[in-house]
Amino acid sequence: MFKVLTLLLVISVHQISAQQSVWNPDNGNGTYKNPIIHADYSDPDVIRVEDDFYLTSSSFNSAPGLPILHSKDLVNWKIIGHVFQQQIPRAVFAKPQHGNGVWAPALRYHDGYFFIFYPDPDYGIYMSKAREAAGPWSEPLLIKSAKGWIDPCPFWDTDGNAYLVHAWANSRSGIKSILTINKMSADGTKVLDEGRTVFDGRATQPTIEGPKLYKRNGYYYIFAPAGGVPTGWQAVLRSRNIYGPYQARIVMDQGKTAINGPHQGAWVQMKSGESWFIHFQDKGPYGRVVHLQPLQWRNNWPVIGRDANRDGKGEPVITYKKPAAAASIALAPQTTDEFDSTDIGLQWQWQANFEDRWWTLNDRPGWLRLNAVPLPLEAVNLWPVSNLLLQKIPAPAFTLTTRIDANSLSIGEEAGLVLMGMDYSYLAVVRNDDGFRLEKTVCKEANSGIEESEEAGLNIAGALLHLRMTLSHEGIARFSFSSDGAKFIPIGEPFKAREGKWIGARVGLFSLAMSEGSKHGYADFDWFRFEKN
Repeated sequence: MFKVLTLLLVISVHQISAQQSVWNPDNGNGTYKNPIIHADYSDPDVIRVEDDFYLTSSSFNSAPGLPILHSKDLVNWKIIGHVFQQQIPRAVFAKPQHGNGVWAPALRYHDGYFFIFYPDPDYGIYMSKAREAAGPWSEPLLIKSAKGWIDPCPFWDTDGNAYLVHAWANSRSGIKSILTINKMSADGTKVLDEGRTVFDGRATQPTIEGPKLYKRNGYYYIFAPAGGVPTGWQAVLRSRNIYGPYQARIVMDQGKTAINGPHQGAWVQMKSGESWFIHFQDKGPYGRVVHLQPLQWRNNWPVIGRDANRDGKGEPVITYKKPAAAASIALAPQTTDEFDSTDIGLQWQWQANFEDRWWTLNDRPGWLRLNAVPLPLEAVNLWPVSNLLLQKIPAPAFTLTTRIDANSLSIGEEAGLVLMGMDYSYLAVVRNDDGFRLEKTVCKEANSGIEESEEAGLNIAGALLHLRMTLSHEGIARFSFSSDGAKFIPIGEPFKAREGKWIGARVGLFSLAMSEGSKHGYADFDWFRFEKN
């Protein structure tokens, strides 16, 4: 049901203005500000193909998975598709597998194809390819069945040999801080040997992972983050031989900035020869947001960011001159959805593999209909619920409003607006024996199986309402509602957003039935809009 879009995306004026007002990294004067994407695109990898740039990132248990973004200048980005709609093994990911699934992927262009290699730490290394970045992509192929192999990156050498570098997940393999290179078939479908350890970082580069392999001026380079997600740094390894020995150097760390743990990303070289580095920063409930840093080569070593004392180690920039690239308009990954198309927007992901019966845009044109799906028998909260329709938090502060018509819910069903994480809160219309009720619900430590509880509520005469969530820069959410869309009434206490498992908090919609049955109702949503506070 999710339609792959072409690069010529047609976006309504309302959508563009809403996205720009929430977060716009382009200063409009030839400079940009970081983060270039203030949303959870964890472990980004980026490539240039002629005048176009493409980005992918980890998607864990969400479906569709492996988003593909496009840019003309490395600053302004749009989602253009996903590699897959259903994650495999399909039956496993029919239920939420928080923190599992797609870990750090690598995106490459070779021999006329776009390739993505991604790890599932419990199953092994998968490969998918496509002629166009927007898709369609081939069904992911398991090229190496392995437990604990993570962060693969392919490399095709100038002599025709192909290789795959990867790291190890200690939680699955008992190994960490080690990088391994294997020979690979030229078509990327097979790993050909047992591999060689090319770097042991336990003494000097602990938790080294996320390797990206490049070649420049006769040197092989492995860009790899170390030191852990919130506190680490960007290391680069260099050797004349692909198997080493490799010299190691820290080329960027936090320095005196507020940008913690700056690492894990991609070196991108422009047609002009100018170099840039894209990486993430962990911002707790906001997720792992994306930064762009200038990169300079000095004595055949990269220096990332601003190196004020010229010691070879840079620190992140907040604002900087934009890359010398093709002109582009100010854009941001999609957020607002008017539900006036034949498909929901590419920004939406379900909490697990989805079923088409959960939703439709056809029964009431201009509205998204979410059918009430029975809760899993074991559910005491939303953590194990598959049919949450969610998207990333797109900015440090914003106001999010949706219009719901819940009059067609059946008794014992509810639908509403949720801020989801290991702690979560939602505002929902509930239908009971006496009519309709509006309830503000909270759950702390949802991942530990703690039951949710009603924090505030009131009986309502009708079920056609505006539901609103306002998020402040501290990640504090305040919920309110309105019958006319003009006057909003606060409900419940402020709620502190909290991240999920390896991901930022998410916002979205749901429609649930509290019990099984032969017939269920539904809720309709007119739109889902983001605006600046």
